[in-house]
Amino acid sequence: MRVLLADDHQILRDGIRRGLENAGEEVVGEASNGEEAVTLARETQPDIVLMDLSMPVLDGVSATRRIISEFPDIKVVVLTMHDDPPLTRSALEAGASAYLTKGTSFADVLDTLRRVLAGEEVLSPQLAASMLTVVEAEDPGEELLSSRQTEILQMIADGQSTKQVARELGITQKTVHNHLNAIYRRLDTQSLTHAVLSAVRLGIIDLRPTTEDSEAV
Repeated sequence: MRVLLADDHQILRDGIRRGLENAGEEVVGEASNGEEAVTLARETQPDIVLMDLSMPVLDGVSATRRIISEFPDIKVVVLTMHDDPPLTRSALEAGASAYLTKGTSFADVLDTLRRVLAGEEVLSPQLAASMLTVVEAEDPGEELLSSRQTEILQMIADGQSTKQVARELGITQKTVHNHLNAIYRRLDTQSLTHAVLSAVRLGIIDLRPTTEDSEAV
């Protein structure tokens, strides 16, 4: 995995770089601002960018939007101190594949990077918790999702990966993705996060955020 680090704190970049290299991953560059992140993404063509949001010159949301627009195959995972829902939505709408806060353990950061790169659908319980404040229930009207689709979406909202869902339900991972694609069509979205939030608003599933503490990055 070839990773570009974008954060204006040198000490944090140093720590993440050491962790990634010790895990056998390659750090292809380090950016201290959003404009530099875009330039380095263009020059190094990383598999994935670990992106802070509060950076000088160009913020992380704008940098994410520019990188995804120019290089759709590059994945962006946000790692930031901010967990407010509007900023979360902005980052995800800009094209970020996952959103983590700096209270996340390094093990979880590494796991998220690898899952995103492998094409996993990633929604952390931490992200679900941060989005709870913007969810308002609506009348679901007719039943939009099948019982199996609802079951799968609930399991992912609870923090399970598509691989874990497939194993627990005794189906293939491809079948899980097929169900998710059907869910996206029924809920008129292409985003896992937006699908979960829409399903919560409609009363189809519940968000049950984790309360477990983890070692900070």
